[in-house]
Amino acid sequence: MPADSVTRLLRAEGLDVQDDAGTRARYSSDASLYRMPPIAVVRPRTTAEVASTLAVARETATPLTARGAGTSVAGNAVGPGIVLDFSRHLNRVLSVDPEARTAIVQPGAVQAVLQAAVAPYGVRFGPDPSTHSRCTIGGMIGNNACGSRSLAYGRTSDNVLGLKLLTAAGEALETGYADGRPYVRGGEDLLDRVRQVMRRNLAPARTELDRFGRQVSGYAAQHLLPERFDLTKALVGSEGTLAVVTEATVRLVSDPSTRMVVAIGFETIVAAAGAAPSVVAHGPTACEGLDSRLVDVLRARRGEGAVPPLPRGGAWLFVELSGDDEQEVLDRAKRLADAQFGLDALVIREPERQARLWRIREDGAGLAGRSPADLPAWPGWEDAAVPPSMLGSYLARFDELVDEYGLTSAPFGHFGEGCMHVRLDFPLGRPDGISVMRSFMTDAAALVGEFGGSLSGEHGDGRARSELLPHMYSPEAIALFGAVKAAFDPDNLLNPGVLVSPDPIDANLRLTGRFPIQRSLALAYAHDGGDLAQAVHRCTGVGRCRADNSGAGGVMCPSYLATREEKDSTRGRARILQEVVRGELPWGAPAVRDALDLCLSCKGCSSDCPTGVDMAAYKSEVLHQTYRRRLRPRSHYSLGKLPMWSRLASRTPRLVNLLMRLPLVGRLALWAAGVDSRRSVPAFAPRTFRRGFRATAGGGTPVLLFVDSFSNSFDPAVAESVVRVLESAGYAPYLPERQVCCGLTWITTGQLDSAKQILAETVRRLADAARAGVPIVGVEPSCTAVLRSDVLELLPEDRDAALVAASVRTLSELLSATDGYRPPDLAGLQVIAQPHCHHHAVLGWDADAALLARTGAKVRRLAGCCGLAGNFGVERGHYEVSVAVAEQNLLPALDDAPNAVVLADGFSCRTQVADLRGRPALHLAQLLDPKEIPHV
Repeated sequence: MPADSVTRLLRAEGLDVQDDAGTRARYSSDASLYRMPPIAVVRPRTTAEVASTLAVARETATPLTARGAGTSVAGNAVGPGIVLDFSRHLNRVLSVDPEARTAIVQPGAVQAVLQAAVAPYGVRFGPDPSTHSRCTIGGMIGNNACGSRSLAYGRTSDNVLGLKLLTAAGEALETGYADGRPYVRGGEDLLDRVRQVMRRNLAPARTELDRFGRQVSGYAAQHLLPERFDLTKALVGSEGTLAVVTEATVRLVSDPSTRMVVAIGFETIVAAAGAAPSVVAHGPTACEGLDSRLVDVLRARRGEGAVPPLPRGGAWLFVELSGDDEQEVLDRAKRLADAQFGLDALVIREPERQARLWRIREDGAGLAGRSPADLPAWPGWEDAAVPPSMLGSYLARFDELVDEYGLTSAPFGHFGEGCMHVRLDFPLGRPDGISVMRSFMTDAAALVGEFGGSLSGEHGDGRARSELLPHMYSPEAIALFGAVKAAFDPDNLLNPGVLVSPDPIDANLRLTGRFPIQRSLALAYAHDGGDLAQAVHRCTGVGRCRADNSGAGGVMCPSYLATREEKDSTRGRARILQEVVRGELPWGAPAVRDALDLCLSCKGCSSDCPTGVDMAAYKSEVLHQTYRRRLRPRSHYSLGKLPMWSRLASRTPRLVNLLMRLPLVGRLALWAAGVDSRRSVPAFAPRTFRRGFRATAGGGTPVLLFVDSFSNSFDPAVAESVVRVLESAGYAPYLPERQVCCGLTWITTGQLDSAKQILAETVRRLADAARAGVPIVGVEPSCTAVLRSDVLELLPEDRDAALVAASVRTLSELLSATDGYRPPDLAGLQVIAQPHCHHHAVLGWDADAALLARTGAKVRRLAGCCGLAGNFGVERGHYEVSVAVAEQNLLPALDDAPNAVVLADGFSCRTQVADLRGRPALHLAQLLDPKEIPHV
């Protein structure tokens, strides 16, 4: 049936249906290498709406795929027909029974949300995959997810106590346990068909399945044997091909009071794998392997400080021991560390240090998205598992296979259970790239079969591996899987092409490559070889942008946290831009504009996304391409050229301020500028900073002060404090001969030709200082970040630009490196610190944190974005989202501490605080200024 007929029928049922080009693009892929645009996306609000959607699928013979967070790496969550997105509405924890230690959840409930709901009762849901901050329980059930602590808690199938499901035929099933025995309510005819299938296939079910803990590939048909017939366990891991889960009852477990980590260093990853079975004999809750190649990627991306101290070696096991007796756990940890399994060992007791180690492991899939050769690395051969005793030998052979194909990899995984994760830099941009991928994966599957292993150890087979199942199963077992599928879904409506009658592994790939559009790019994409296609395909779909990253001090992705719409996530935007570079969508398509409209250009993704997506840069490129030689939105001419207008207004600031206070004039000016009328307009200072500046009298180490347009025209007091602080530290600050600009507002509005001209002039005026080794200190974080980073993308061949970028310092960086500088004593002062997003993402806030710690002030560092983000929160149409972003972290913190000093280096952050709470906020320089030290 035609697609429009299908969507018409869905809408007639009153469903939440989306079938526009943007939605179809966003849901065309998950975290895998596959691209299959659906006909429509349905976001059911009730179980009845799930049933209605299934009815339309049956009536129209349209395939249906259930989806949670879309973090599947095997292509399990994409399909050509209807996609059911459970994450939008059916995402609640319905009830918690602390005595029975159970919870009832909807399939779209995020694992971390479930953990938060049950934590007050001292229990948790055991399985904890690395995507726990955004993966859904339904997705975990679909793939039989395990996670790092499966040694203690088992797989998802070990922790599900009951399911409510709908079959493709519309039958309602309920499974569970009574007095320890499994039961099924409903679907009598279906159950008869399944039992007949099993009676005909007893041998493969009894001999080929469940041979070791991480054998996840195929169906868990062993649970359908007559002596068991446990439909709950059988359906977990069936990847949405047999039925649609609408509700689950899960087991909860107690959390031990003490956890310690022993990090053991090995010469190679093969040695680490070989030692894992002996390490597991010490009874850990987790035994995770990590290769130095992955850690090197992290260092290259985020600097040395991103990696905590590790034992010497080229690979490591992170081994967690836990219990309720702290001394007993410590004794076990010391015995393990002293057992000399590797080159060196380190016992880590502090939760903060442990969290840093686990963060590396959790970000593994994203970090591995760039290979050790700094090429895109792809999923596909993702999570093969072998019996743990064979993992070392398997890894040695696997490395030989990788070398044979001229590929590189950075392995990691659940070594205690024989499961290895890896991404490979398949040469998909080459004409023979797809055939290389197919050949490698076929050989790798044969290798796993040789070791008696499983193609998948926890992520499912999906589109990436289902075709390869004959390498580990006999024809009889493959026939059994087909018969089970036919019994449940005879019309093959649910997730077709997966597990049974699979699509080829190289069909429907989401490819990268160089496109004609590349010739007119404005940015250099220095980390992607100048290739925008490679840049936007950094997004592998792991979905960290859908998580609340505030617990880790992150920023990404503020608009998604405000709206909870996939289109407003970094991943959703990247999927749209992938369609642009494919040539499927033009630069100015409505889907592109809609996707980028609520991007704050905060750059949080550039640091918080494990793969280094920089959506702010991509947005600037899109705006540049869309409006070249075309009429632009009003705000591009006003806010986008604000430094130019501020220079003019600063000639007669009192007159301009007076005019803006006149009701009619002010409203007309805001309308003409494209500014939301609910926003206040900062007043121009009576005198600019430059006009009042006097160079330091006497000696001192020279430092060039880069005073941005905002500090110069609106808030000169901040720059004056910077001068006093520098002078107190023994510096002699001076200014460029004339006012210079970083071009930030031109960059964020995509006026990149003008931005290049402005930056080139600025670089010319700063270059002498850089060549002389004079530090260049910025006042405004966003402008300082432009000189540190954006300048290299806009002026990639300008040697002076590189010199200037290397010379730029924040105030805290300079003071921290200054011998003899002692910050003022602020002991007893309560400070709420809102780091500017660009400060967090580009410059790093660690130097600020360390400097503030030396003052003795009690500092609460906020995560997330303030919500104003330069011109974003000021523009018409963005006010509500801007406030919603502020409500995530900033406003609650302000309300909780009405008497605290607010620290916000960013002009936009201080403006947001003043606008929404009427409170003053200080720059770091004002906090340290000997003349302006706040009263404690």
